[in-house]
Amino acid sequence: MTASIAPSDVDIDLVQARTIRTLVVSQAVGAVGVTIGVATASLLARDISGSESMAGLAQTFQVLGTAAAAVLLSKLMRRRGRRVGLVAGYLLGAVGAMLAVVAGVVDSMLVLLLGAVLLGATTATNSGSRYAATDLAPEESRARALSVVVWATTIGAVAGPNLTGAGASLARAVGIPELTGGFAIGAVALVAAAAWIGVLLRPDPLLLAQAAAPVEPSGTPTRSWSRFSATVREVPTVGAAVVGMACAHAAMVTVMIMTPLHMEHGGAHLEVIGFVISLHVLGMFAFSPLVGLAADKWGRPPVLVAGGLTLLVSLVLCGFAPEGSSWQIFAGLFLLGLGWSFSTVAASTIIADRTPLSARTDVQGGSDMVMSLMAAGGGALGGVIVQVFGYPVLAAFAALLGASVVAVGVATRRGARSSAASPGQQVERST
Repeated sequence: MTASIAPSDVDIDLVQARTIRTLVVSQAVGAVGVTIGVATASLLARDISGSESMAGLAQTFQVLGTAAAAVLLSKLMRRRGRRVGLVAGYLLGAVGAMLAVVAGVVDSMLVLLLGAVLLGATTATNSGSRYAATDLAPEESRARALSVVVWATTIGAVAGPNLTGAGASLARAVGIPELTGGFAIGAVALVAAAAWIGVLLRPDPLLLAQAAAPVEPSGTPTRSWSRFSATVREVPTVGAAVVGMACAHAAMVTVMIMTPLHMEHGGAHLEVIGFVISLHVLGMFAFSPLVGLAADKWGRPPVLVAGGLTLLVSLVLCGFAPEGSSWQIFAGLFLLGLGWSFSTVAASTIIADRTPLSARTDVQGGSDMVMSLMAAGGGALGGVIVQVFGYPVLAAFAALLGASVVAVGVATRRGARSSAASPGQQVERST
């Protein structure tokens, strides 16, 4: 699969620059495909099921789909490269978006949940894109490469929800339920992202890196989960980074999804709630290039520690925020997103740095699966905690996860001092 690629005949720096440009565009367009239906998914589930208690199922099934797709796509990428895996993920998401449209037309909750599972592949694909940016990047600029692709999500995250009105107009024009119009636009966006990757992500960065790497040693596990677990055992820093990233993601998702309810209980208007969520998304993605620069300059572990501390400050603010609109909730949600950004960029780069090339896609897919499952569990538990104990207790629970991120950052710093980078990470650069 890699024999036809000759790294000595390729300008690696030029290929890396072209890879980043390609991924930035696909990430922005792909994020539109994901976020455009977020504003209407729960409403569509409620209308089809006739029950508000079923409204959150679409999001839950999408998260579960993300977890499953992270592993399946990582296996495909290991065998066929990033291009084939990313194209497959976007096309699966497009099918999921169209099934959501069909679900609205035929009034079927089962079809909607199936569509949500497939749409989750898009989230896994966008997550996988950040790792594709690191395949050919030198270690001293790897965090910046990853963070620029993460930043591109900002474009789609802002544009997607604002296309809801256009989706409703499209739905009326073609005679389908209004709430499905956004999914129809999303399907088109995902097909466009797949076509962009299919045409322009050449040569494939992962296949090029594999062609330059030593032959895989005998006795290496062949199953994805075995490769993931073996790497975590043999390289404890990688396992710690997986835990840190999962805890940060779970803390963010758990608090974020329950904040609108906390604000609504205090009489906050939908416009105010939407603005707070927009601030949160801004914190998650807009500053990621600066985070990547910091991780390359001062090291991944200090940035991971900073992410955990930022999460703790945000959760203290959220815990003391009264119901409704308050400066604490505005600042808390922004810092919650920023802490997630610090933690995710740093932990993802540690994983890219320390994982042997032979297990790279399996570890990356496994870490994203763990992250998604923890977020799904945290989201489900968060609703119970708020209903029984209240929002401040939820913030305190999430603070335990934030403290875990700090501990992981300290542990990875010690690990970085005692071990060198794993082999197979650097690609010889020709000029």
